[in-house]
Amino acid sequence: MSRAQKVLVIGAGFSGLSSATYLAREGYDVTVIEKNSSPGGRARQFTAEGFTFDMGPSWYWMPDIFESYFSDFGKKVSDFYNLVRLDPSYQIWFGNNKKVSLPASIHEIYDLYESLEPGSTENLRKFLEESKIKYDIGIGEFVQKPSNSFIEFLKPGLLKSALKLNLLSSFASYTRRYFKNPSIRRMLEFPILFLGGTAENTPALYSLMNYSDMVQGTWYPEGGMFRIVEAMVKLAEEHNVKIEYNNEVTNIVISGDKAISVTVNNEVWDTDFIIASGDYHHIEQKLLPKEYRKYSNKYWDKRILSPSSLIFFLGVNARIPELDHHTLLFDQEFKPHADSIYSNPSWPENPSIYISCTSKTDSFVAPEGHENLMVLIPVAPGLEDSDEIREHYFDIVIRRLESFTGQKLSHKIVFKKSYAHNDFIKDYNAYKGNAYGLANTLMQTAFLKPSIRSKKVKNLFFAGQLTVPGPGVPPAIISGKLAARELINKDKKNQR
Repeated sequence: MSRAQKVLVIGAGFSGLSSATYLAREGYDVTVIEKNSSPGGRARQFTAEGFTFDMGPSWYWMPDIFESYFSDFGKKVSDFYNLVRLDPSYQIWFGNNKKVSLPASIHEIYDLYESLEPGSTENLRKFLEESKIKYDIGIGEFVQKPSNSFIEFLKPGLLKSALKLNLLSSFASYTRRYFKNPSIRRMLEFPILFLGGTAENTPALYSLMNYSDMVQGTWYPEGGMFRIVEAMVKLAEEHNVKIEYNNEVTNIVISGDKAISVTVNNEVWDTDFIIASGDYHHIEQKLLPKEYRKYSNKYWDKRILSPSSLIFFLGVNARIPELDHHTLLFDQEFKPHADSIYSNPSWPENPSIYISCTSKTDSFVAPEGHENLMVLIPVAPGLEDSDEIREHYFDIVIRRLESFTGQKLSHKIVFKKSYAHNDFIKDYNAYKGNAYGLANTLMQTAFLKPSIRSKKVKNLFFAGQLTVPGPGVPPAIISGKLAARELINKDKKNQR
């Protein structure tokens, strides 16, 4: 009996765990190598002084993607964690005592839009119908392609579908066809910021996010987003995946046109295949010998990255009724903030601020009578990061929070931790300290992203937020599946 082919997966984030489990199901001998002490990558979790904080992703959208993943292994989401649908999904503060909360009920959403822009109900209905088409085609067909070549998209059926995606229209121009009210447009466009772009440079395709937001709903896994990670780890281990923590890959050894081993903490680990689900730039530019790199430093420098983030994890010894589970402070003009991310990379003067307060939904995450807050400011990657800069923005955050809530909060903070560029680099080898990956611009979509397959190392494949499909938790899970499928297909071809 021949031995099982050995696969080393670099990184135990969503894409790494996904690819590892698909490969193990097919009989491969899979080991995941993780540099940190726990799984999840940017979705790790930490506890301190009675508070539990998810360190990264906080929005549970596209619930069908999670169900699809677990169903591939004969499981359901409910086998691992309990989901709560948030109502309201989130609230947005526009300043001047103007606050909008998005209800869970689609009928109430129609009423809300009608109150903001009389006569908009029918436009919203049409907008969501088109968004559903984009979702069904985009998620059901396009993101399931490995995007090795544009030829994959030349099939008549796919070309016909592509015409419905408005790929050549910007998200901004698309929303303006339907709505005049600036608050409505801001509500529709805010997910784009977390996809890594502005409404002006992101294809209208991504209105599919609005379908997920308003129709599928915003959810929360009880215990935090880390419950997803724990579920994926459990599933992986059920399929005999081995996960080695506190181990960092420092070198990939090539012989001919194949990777034959990696160096881990000065030890050599042999392999037949590698799935590189860590930072694509770091692995290709730092771990591979120069002659085996497909992309140059110039190429990477020209990529448009999604934002990095300045995050504050705060424990507060009081309840804050004014906050919802998700709160967005959009009381400042957004264009200058967007320009500071994409046009003139710099620290923003008056940033938009996002607050996740999971203690509104979950008593598990904070002591009784307390709140836990994750406060996030999207900022350009590659900026100078210092304690002085972080403290300056912490003061801004507190002033804005106090203005919004009407409470004096500074003396109620009993735990505080900040996280920004230097931490993303230290913990994840993140290129320029990015938090989300590549921006979803038209020229960085599908086969125009860095490739899943290495062109120079035949048994090396990439997964994660810097390759297809792109940033976000559901795309990362899909990315792992695509990378596993590419490896399996390559292996079968080699055995013919």
